[in-house]
Amino acid sequence: MPVDFTNTLVIGISSRALFNLEEENHVFQTKGVEEYRKYQLEHENEILEKGTAFHLVESLLKLNKDMEERLVEVVIMSRNSSDTGLRVLNAVRHYGLDISRAAFTGGASVSPYIEPYYVDLFLSKNEDDVQEIIDNENCAAALIYDQPKNYEPDPDTVRIAFDADSVLFSDESEQIYKEKGLSAFHEHEHLNAETPLKEGPFAKLLLVLAKVQQKFLENPPIRIAIVTARSMPADTRLIKTLRNWGVHVDETHFMGGVSKDSVLKAFKAHIFFDDQDAHLRSASQVVPSSRVPYKSSSPLFVPIKKAK
Repeated sequence: MPVDFTNTLVIGISSRALFNLEEENHVFQTKGVEEYRKYQLEHENEILEKGTAFHLVESLLKLNKDMEERLVEVVIMSRNSSDTGLRVLNAVRHYGLDISRAAFTGGASVSPYIEPYYVDLFLSKNEDDVQEIIDNENCAAALIYDQPKNYEPDPDTVRIAFDADSVLFSDESEQIYKEKGLSAFHEHEHLNAETPLKEGPFAKLLLVLAKVQQKFLENPPIRIAIVTARSMPADTRLIKTLRNWGVHVDETHFMGGVSKDSVLKAFKAHIFFDDQDAHLRSASQVVPSSRVPYKSSSPLFVPIKKAK
């Protein structure tokens, strides 16, 4: 019988997000597919180092321990071929990761396979794949930054931190701030305090995480924080929106424009999701971080200029 993933958190992750493949990617970018394939085959028995999202994946998979049903599934979703991807699978076995499914697309986009694999969250270093998934609204998707130095994850609790606007919520309020300034944003949020914010690209993921938390009666080994640039009087609408969704978050930090990195370091986030590179540059130095792109149809969308 087909496996039912209705109550399971499914993570799709690229090989470069899970393992450190930057040297290998450099070979691919500078020398092409054949040299990359040759390099991977020559180094096939060399174990890859852990990547930015490794600790997140490892900790999430631990949630399955002693549970009657699997709470978390992880799928490797890579543009590698199965031939060049064997090194990745060897590393999965070496580190004892409980991963049994993988999709190797041989250079093609992974986006068409998000729904067939029931993915709730996709993490990658491939800008095109992440943007396509965000545009199609297949699932939550984010672009992983390089891993921070000297990062020590919490060994007992999975800690996930979200920005608010344009991540958990839609970018409508963010547009008002960008177009009309902070005073207009505060006035708009005050006047609409009783009107729930619209869902953003990570809203459904938050709901899935809340379901996972509810599987544990006491001291759930997963902790959720919102770390937002919002401040009073824009706090009330956020709180009442979460209440309307029936979601409880463990921590909420209204930063009011103060840098988020110190709070994220204190929280010991396994991953932080934000929409703005300006926030992520400092955050990614202390905790694993990832950028949630705006939809291509959003007024806030700015195409990334790629090197020729």
